[in-house]
Amino acid sequence: MRNTMTDRFSRAALVALLAVLGFTVPAPASAATAATSCYGGAVTVHYGEVRDFGPYVTTSRCTDINMRMTGGDADFGWACVQFARASGCNYWTKIGRSWTTIATDVLNGTKFTVPNGVDLEGSSATFQIAF
Repeated sequence: MRNTMTDRFSRAALVALLAVLGFTVPAPASAATAATSCYGGAVTVHYGEVRDFGPYVTTSRCTDINMRMTGGDADFGWACVQFARASGCNYWTKIGRSWTTIATDVLNGTKFTVPNGVDLEGSSATFQIAF
């Protein structure tokens, strides 16, 4: 059986030695850090400028494709993901002011577009898409 007090002392001594030598120990990645890096690469798009947003290619920043509305007079929007190798959308999702997942577990390097719409024709909307 190991002595936990000795283990704690040994770890503390090692961390102290590394600090004296100028080394730092990185903190473990948190969910907030992962979300920041995913959303930090988001693109901004405007409803009405094009029929479909994209094409885009997924990256290693996100495992899902996420979308949110950031401006405009629409109450909400609708979006789906159409993968390059598919004949239609995956499913339509209602998009509000919070990040919403519109496709899950998407492989890196996957080409896709985002067909979209708003709650009332004639409304304006600005969206962000993170992938």
